[in-house]
Amino acid sequence: MIISRVMTKNPVFVHPAISVHDARSLMDKEKIGRLPVLDKNHRLVGIVTRKDLLKAGPSAATSLDIYEISYLLAKLTVEKIMVKQVITVAENEVVEEAARIMTDKDISCLPVMRGPLLVGIITGTDLLQVFIHAFGARHPGVRITLSLSERPGQLARLSGAIAKQGGNIVSFVSTEGDNLSRRRGTCKISGISRAEVEAIVKTIPEAELEDIREV
Repeated sequence: MIISRVMTKNPVFVHPAISVHDARSLMDKEKIGRLPVLDKNHRLVGIVTRKDLLKAGPSAATSLDIYEISYLLAKLTVEKIMVKQVITVAENEVVEEAARIMTDKDISCLPVMRGPLLVGIITGTDLLQVFIHAFGARHPGVRITLSLSERPGQLARLSGAIAKQGGNIVSFVSTEGDNLSRRRGTCKISGISRAEVEAIVKTIPEAELEDIREV
């Protein structure tokens, strides 16, 4: 799946000169946790998160009164606190690459670009939605996790046997097994019973059923 299919399109953004107070109010209004920052030519020049805004506030030990604090925050602009070296991703990149970048860089979102133009933003929440769809979490059925030998034809045998019994594979996710000779698959199946699924797995050579449940 590519990023343009799951990103938030036309994200809310701010300009560098907006005050921290106004940026925080905008986040509250839109119920979002980050804002891309665009200059007057609509070029991406930074990004600011709710965490950045909180850091910009005064320490609890400050001796300033509420009026002085409000005055200083009104003068403080997003440009002063935004992250300027923004990590971005192209709209035609795949979602797993976005997840890898966000994990490796320990960041919560990525602005999505079409050349120099900001066209979207992808967040950890968006990636969780991909995860939910990949595992067919919103569809009822029999969910199995099994270990398969790493050799050609194993998945074809499994899917063929399920189809022969009148079952339908709602989702299938494959991950690395405990060693290089095995792969682990998680499958959601509808249209047949738990007992029928268990019987099918027993017909697949070198398949080991690790978990089965109706969900």
